[in-house]
Amino acid sequence: MVRVKYTDSDVDLVARMMRAEAEGEGKQGMLMVGNVIVNRNVANCLDFKELRNINDVIFQIQGGNYSFEAVQKGNVFYNRARGVEKRLAKKTLDYWREHPSKYALWYFNPYGPCPPTWYNQPFTGQYKQHCYYEPLPDTCEGAYR
Repeated sequence: MVRVKYTDSDVDLVARMMRAEAEGEGKQGMLMVGNVIVNRNVANCLDFKELRNINDVIFQIQGGNYSFEAVQKGNVFYNRARGVEKRLAKKTLDYWREHPSKYALWYFNPYGPCPPTWYNQPFTGQYKQHCYYEPLPDTCEGAYR
């Protein structure tokens, strides 16, 4: 069973975001970014309530800015997705989950040590340059489905 319902367009969006946010971290890093996207889609809590599909997640606006910096800045996100990224995106949409992004709803590159919390949520681990944070279980049961 797939983790979320998705279309070919969703695969393309996730693939482009994975590449734009984590191409320098290889396939594993891109999978982790894709996992956060899927987690936000299924969580339905905190800042991610009522995100009904992948498009809603990718183009969500918080505090006047897009949630994902790559949408705002353009860069690689607006390039065509390549086959390798599409395969990784499909893998994440279908089944892939792994620590430290397994239940994470946030990640960022602090250009320094990872802070112990992000938006008051605990640090779960680091992969290369990205720090990952998952919600406290009592604040977001949906993230742990």
